[in-house]
Amino acid sequence: MRNAKETFMRGVFFAAACTSVLAVALICIFLFTNGIPAINEIGAASFLLGEKWKPSNDIYGIFPMILGSIYVTAGAIVIGVPIGLLTAVFMARFCPKPIYKPLKAATELLAGIPSIVYGFFGLVVLVPFIRDNFDGNGSSMLTASLLLGIMILPTIIGVSESAIRTVPESYYEGALALGATHERSIFWVVLPAAKSGIIAGIVLGIGRAIGETMAVMMVAGNQARMPAGIFKGVRTMTTNIVIEMGYAAGLHREALIATAVVLFVFILIINLSVSLLNRRNLNGGN
Repeated sequence: MRNAKETFMRGVFFAAACTSVLAVALICIFLFTNGIPAINEIGAASFLLGEKWKPSNDIYGIFPMILGSIYVTAGAIVIGVPIGLLTAVFMARFCPKPIYKPLKAATELLAGIPSIVYGFFGLVVLVPFIRDNFDGNGSSMLTASLLLGIMILPTIIGVSESAIRTVPESYYEGALALGATHERSIFWVVLPAAKSGIIAGIVLGIGRAIGETMAVMMVAGNQARMPAGIFKGVRTMTTNIVIEMGYAAGLHREALIATAVVLFVFILIINLSVSLLNRRNLNGGN
């Protein structure tokens, strides 16, 4: 009877794993079977490096959207990674017990807020702030980077804190025994030991930043043109798809799916790079 239950549960776990793999496979098939023909028809160079996106004239160049996605994500990394990492270090090693619980609850609450709420916050708070204190109308690359920097915080904080807490206490105690201070032990011994987990958290944050749509669409300006500065509007690949998919047809629709293919490849490259980096660190550690 016990063996039958174990066999049944093993089958349930296997079916769940197969479902995940099947979902990824179906998404890949849909994207590539619809997107690759469009890229071939438009021309790979014209599609990827073209600086104009004019569907009414059958001109489909997504280079401005690629740059927009890269710039906005880079801005979010510059803002979100230092804040998230230092917050994780504080929560794991410096935070007094009475403060930890409300701080942990606050960071977890950030992760649960819908992106549309973040977008509304950016629209009514960040956009007027940027407009009143800097150049431009407020809907800009800087505003989108600020908002995304806030949105990736809970991911970076949660994963990095867990990674820091998994470092054996003997590392910290050994550094103290050698004469290092509390701060030096954490920043020169504990943090390097938790590097793989911290990098994983940062990559997850980058994945959220580059894939975010609604919040960015509400604050980025969404002009389909080459980025002209941090106070000017930009359009990312995700917002390009959402804005035009509702009325697109024919080659226009296929070009939008091809944009999703490029976005998918971006995410794939990021994940593969991190996997290779972690493997190299693991081999170096051994």
